[in-house]
Amino acid sequence: MIESHGLTKRLGGRTVVSDVSFACAPGTVTGFLGPNGAGKTTTMRMLCGLSEPDAGHSEILGGPYRDIPNPGRRVGILLDASAQHAGRRGQEVLTISALTMGADPKRVPELLERVGLEKRAARQRLKAYSLGMRQRLGIANALIGDPDVLILDEPANGLDPEGMRWMRGLLRDFADKGGTVLLSSHLLHEVEAVADQLLIIGKGTIVAAGTRDELLAGAGTLVRAADDDAALGTALSTAGLTARAHPDGGFIVEAEPEDVGRAALAGAVALARLGPSESAGLEQLFFDLTSGAPDAPPAAADLQETAR
Repeated sequence: MIESHGLTKRLGGRTVVSDVSFACAPGTVTGFLGPNGAGKTTTMRMLCGLSEPDAGHSEILGGPYRDIPNPGRRVGILLDASAQHAGRRGQEVLTISALTMGADPKRVPELLERVGLEKRAARQRLKAYSLGMRQRLGIANALIGDPDVLILDEPANGLDPEGMRWMRGLLRDFADKGGTVLLSSHLLHEVEAVADQLLIIGKGTIVAAGTRDELLAGAGTLVRAADDDAALGTALSTAGLTARAHPDGGFIVEAEPEDVGRAALAGAVALARLGPSESAGLEQLFFDLTSGAPDAPPAAADLQETAR
């Protein structure tokens, strides 16, 4: 269980995270979504005791992270895949972590295989690792203590499509066995594919929370003209329907598909697409919510997140 209660952080005289509250239950994957600089990393650092909140508090497994004895055995964390000594070998990194937290170092080969790092990669020094390999090693490091909770910041960065699919399967399996996962990302579609619930943060404030279906309730209809979106826009306006342009063409209309179809027919507009907005609606919702959130610009001191 992960709980955040009104977490607030000010840096350089600016509020970079404001009154952030949420809960992540065992057996679920929670996607923590927001554009670069939205406050995701700062929030996660407060959850893990690496940054002190100016207001609010958080609990992991019933209490503050700092109060958990030998926390690596209960909570697996990946906040920065590059935060390893570049001269160490992959197998060495995991072995040191296992010995430090009292875990069985004999699990290291099994974990390396589980995250898709072959024996050759295990013997390589980290300075020769690609970003995707560092992410895989970081996830193995988070799993080495056989934890109940995973907190992962942008773990999909640097992964190819096969790697992203592997990561989704690993996190889904972890949650299905009773684990709790908090996964941050700016990659909407990757998180949507695995998350049970979504948290959307914009400029330091939670602007939406719920399941995909809850967030999309009433999201409207996606419609595209076969030839002329301008004529379609005129037809929708004439029918009194509220519509906004979609970045990939067409419109998301605040009406049922049947009503949109009638408006297009009345305007003699041939359609190439007409139906529930689905993922396109979620993408537009994400854009609308994060671009219109209250102004709380990220502080320059929050380098890890604003650099992304």
